[in-house]
Amino acid sequence: MAVSEHYARNGKVGIHYYDSRDDADERLVPIVVCPGLSETAEEYLDFMEAAAPRRCILLSFRGRGKSDTPEGGYNLQDHLSDLEAVAGDAGVESFHLFAYSRGVSYALQYAHSYPGKVCSITVGDYPPEHRAMPDGWAEDYIHHYLIPYNRTSNIRTTAVWGIQRESVQLRLDQSLKAPIMVARGLLEGSLIAEEDLARYQRMSNAVRVKEYARSGHALKGEDKAQFYGDIIRFVNEQDGGTE
Repeated sequence: MAVSEHYARNGKVGIHYYDSRDDADERLVPIVVCPGLSETAEEYLDFMEAAAPRRCILLSFRGRGKSDTPEGGYNLQDHLSDLEAVAGDAGVESFHLFAYSRGVSYALQYAHSYPGKVCSITVGDYPPEHRAMPDGWAEDYIHHYLIPYNRTSNIRTTAVWGIQRESVQLRLDQSLKAPIMVARGLLEGSLIAEEDLARYQRMSNAVRVKEYARSGHALKGEDKAQFYGDIIRFVNEQDGGTE
């Protein structure tokens, strides 16, 4: 599978992304992937391979992976603008969205802002909201997660501090026309409570729920193959296929 790398210009910020366009079936609607808080595009290359021959676009948001790291600009609208820049640079007019964890906030904001462009959205274990991060979160996240798990190259500390400083709590559970697949773990640690699931079910007339018995918040562990397969089947169905 041929995969190309690109940088979308978002003002002075370069946003890195992978694109499987060259080997993709042009009849299939592309998937754009929005990674989680400390994730990078590279962590979804296996999904790109699993989804072939459907075109996939994988981005690293600002401060992550190979994307640039500005000193400021880490609120919801800034992350939305990264997604806008990549969609524009890749030339995709309509697509499916697959988002995980905090990436769900950015994907939902895009879907609300551009309802005519989003054919469906898969939300991975995160409620329909954008969360403000409390004082002390950044220091704890850096020293008790990023450093011990060797993830400081995935997200720069500048971005972590920026997210704590600039994030504002917002509800993102307004109605959507697009079908939604809600994926949540059933073990301790899942971030989608029953109340959150009910909020999703009120957002669209076409909501599918997939639950993973061996997962908490991390859906790409033991349940990864099932999770990826469910996403691919879901988008195939939206395109009028069955497999």
